[in-house]
Amino acid sequence: MDNNINNIPIEKFRLASRGDLLHDSKFETKPVSYFQGAFQRFSKNKGAVVGGIIIAVLVLFAILAPFFTPFKPAYYDMVYAYVNPRLNVFAESNINFWDGCRQKDTNQVGYLKDLALATETGREVIKNGEYTVSEDGSVYSYRYDTYYGVGFGKYKTISQEEFLDIQRYQNETGRQVLYPVVKSSDRPTLEKNKYDANIYYVVENRKASTLRPKLDKEGNIVPNYWKYDAAKPSSTIPEYNSLRLEGENGIQEDGKQYFYAYGRKVDGGIEVRAEYYEYYTYRHTEVLKDGISEPNFIFGTTQTGKDIFACLAYGARFSFLFATIVAIANFLVGVIWGSISGYCGGKIDLTMERIAEILGSVPTMIVITLLKYHMGTASQVLVLFIAFFATGWIGMAGRTRMQFYRFKNQEYVLAARTLGARDTRIMFKHIFPNGLGTIVTSVALVIPSMIYSETSLSYLGIINLEAGNTTSVGTLIAAGQQSITANAGYVALFPCMFLVLLMLSFNLFGNGLRDAFNPSLRGTEE
Repeated sequence: MDNNINNIPIEKFRLASRGDLLHDSKFETKPVSYFQGAFQRFSKNKGAVVGGIIIAVLVLFAILAPFFTPFKPAYYDMVYAYVNPRLNVFAESNINFWDGCRQKDTNQVGYLKDLALATETGREVIKNGEYTVSEDGSVYSYRYDTYYGVGFGKYKTISQEEFLDIQRYQNETGRQVLYPVVKSSDRPTLEKNKYDANIYYVVENRKASTLRPKLDKEGNIVPNYWKYDAAKPSSTIPEYNSLRLEGENGIQEDGKQYFYAYGRKVDGGIEVRAEYYEYYTYRHTEVLKDGISEPNFIFGTTQTGKDIFACLAYGARFSFLFATIVAIANFLVGVIWGSISGYCGGKIDLTMERIAEILGSVPTMIVITLLKYHMGTASQVLVLFIAFFATGWIGMAGRTRMQFYRFKNQEYVLAARTLGARDTRIMFKHIFPNGLGTIVTSVALVIPSMIYSETSLSYLGIINLEAGNTTSVGTLIAAGQQSITANAGYVALFPCMFLVLLMLSFNLFGNGLRDAFNPSLRGTEE
């Protein structure tokens, strides 16, 4: 090999140039700043990008979702407790998914009750009227609409003014709210059934606990409405001049004309049977005028009738805002404390570390308990903020101190000190940027950690953040635990999905930030 090099023919040599000066070629690339390089490295980390996109979606949901729902966390309606999630696009397209229905397996009596309700109101309590019966005829299975299945609920007592206003509303809109009542003497005798407004039909035994509808020869439900002689109206029946049942234009019997009674005068007002779906619409559009038109809950409702979509959106907004404020406060205090401690070292570092250790040895749970005891009338949010801030900055200070100890004796730091750079410039211009990767990762993970801690405390009932229009994800998860036995697992499903996505995406995002802000990795991705 050496012989070949020494014996290269002279004719193979050529002059690079004749009389020209040689210079280094000009760089064709543009200089890349620290943050530009960090962004380039971050964008090449697919996991971090996916995590960032998920975080952005969750943040946008928390910010924008409250503007797209008329419901607030303070809203509740016990009548619509545990109704299933419903999206109109699925409900109207006859798809058995997210349509407000659930699979119901019941006996013949339960089926006849739902059939009777559907017959009277014309609503699809039994979706599409389709059902199946077991071979022995004991079990009826069908898709049960949890919105229409509410029916009339209990008999309702309203004022004379509201009774007249509902008639006006019916005449103007053509939507029937009031239906004929059953005479009190013809109602079931047991207290639990006596005021059940869904029982408008004749039953086989009024004294029984389980009321079986009595069918005619054709197998149809027999109505048990209160009829009165038009020539001799009862003084307990209020005047009614509005929509009536189809075909009821004066019932002829024995040469007399009868009408159904649409109310009964009682102490405190008029007792009526109001179909709750239409009554709900009337109340919110005509009386409350709160922007709510019809009952439609995208994520369903809790055991108290709260809209899960609204509660989750407002809870997520609160969690993000609260965690961000706590993270910023802990970051500022922790970075300043840790940088001074790590840079100065010696007795200053020793003293500051002992103070941090003493504060850090106090359990957060004890801090919260003491704060709640001494600040009983104060806001629970303020108690939680003080508790998280009291010791939350210590971890950030420790990481910052570690980074300063790691880099403060590096050659470039010693060179800067030799050239007369001030301590503050050395700390935040030369040392801090090199430890920024670890510090930024810590900040990114502090936010989900705060949300997780707040969720856990709310779930355990240690902190109650449910007040007015304030709620939390943990409160929803706690409510979901109670709903599992009520065949309403969706109450816990949506807040749990939010929390799982949040924790996973922040971990991916934080790892990507750590690598992106690490100057030692510059150029390794090429």
